[in-house]
Amino acid sequence: MIPATQIRKGMILNMEGQLFKVMDYQHITPGNWRAIIHTKLRNIATGNQKELRLSSSDKVDQAFLDEKEMEYLYNDGENYFFMDTESYEQISIPKDFLESVIPFMKENDKVQIELYEDKPVGVDIANIVELEVTYTEPGAKGNTATNVTKPATTETGYELNVPIFVTIGDRLRIDTRTGEYIERAK
Repeated sequence: MIPATQIRKGMILNMEGQLFKVMDYQHITPGNWRAIIHTKLRNIATGNQKELRLSSSDKVDQAFLDEKEMEYLYNDGENYFFMDTESYEQISIPKDFLESVIPFMKENDKVQIELYEDKPVGVDIANIVELEVTYTEPGAKGNTATNVTKPATTETGYELNVPIFVTIGDRLRIDTRTGEYIERAK
């Protein structure tokens, strides 16, 4: 247990048996009153956000997460399977837990999995990934007056808008945070 005054952005708190990530906090001292810590929390399991006000004398339970490098092996439609690169143990994670990273993962990619009491609570992938274009329409010549884009599909099935010079077989660098095209890979 730590005092509420030691809460910082990015910390993981264990409250009522659930894990919350501190998205933002403010230490407020209104006039002659006692200090208040105003926090914005995100439930790690559900993604729901809530705000919480604590007095400076309150105590909270800080949770510590283990982070392991794992390799994405395959999926069976409902679950995605990962292997610990050190112990070679395999774990499965449900598809709905990984929705934000699935479009950017290929087999044998390395990912960082956050664990709490040996249960996965988060997955981090690289900020920039390289994916191959498997389908796109040919670009029409002469359409270069403005920043013209066209839809393209990558090897993982992810669809995005790309410049008209991109062709099938090109490798693209894509920002996983925004899902946008950055450049062609060299």
